[in-house]
Amino acid sequence: MPRPAVFLDRDGTLNRQVIRDGKPFSPMRVEDFALFDDVPAACADLAAAGFVLVVATNQPDVGRGAMAQATVEAMHEKLRQLVPQIARIEVCYAPGQEKSGPPDRRRKPEPGMLIDAAQALDLDLAHSWMIGDRWRDVECGRRAGVRTIFIDFGYTEELLHPPDFTVRSLTEAARIVLARPSERKLNDRYPPSR
Repeated sequence: MPRPAVFLDRDGTLNRQVIRDGKPFSPMRVEDFALFDDVPAACADLAAAGFVLVVATNQPDVGRGAMAQATVEAMHEKLRQLVPQIARIEVCYAPGQEKSGPPDRRRKPEPGMLIDAAQALDLDLAHSWMIGDRWRDVECGRRAGVRTIFIDFGYTEELLHPPDFTVRSLTEAARIVLARPSERKLNDRYPPSR
């Protein structure tokens, strides 16, 4: 039977982002990869309630040649050790600088990573959530047909569409999810794009 999931952005949601000129960036070194203090407990609470935890992260610096894939994989090994409840980590390494042609189907805001994880793990998207701190996360969740929670850090960027909920931390996001375990996303309002 399909299970509900909580899809989690990585940088700025699970681990601390690097802020430059009001915009968030990924850490470039494993030693700079540090979780927010509340992340392990919030993830444990979500997993204990029956949600499958899936990380969905764009890592375009690899595709652009600015970071080695091995560095990202080492960060993810560290993440799995700190949050063992994570069932899967979906990564898109596409550089995201398409001048022509369609965008990569797995690069957020496209929903490909969520759809791939749902197929691999038999997940119920209609009862699932996407939590992230960027417009791309909200749009990705919207396109996949899941409910969205935006962690608002006051970045200098705008959302394309409003999220279902806005919070200040993963702990607040987890409380919202745990208070609404059986609600179903209205997929006729935001049909998933395939």
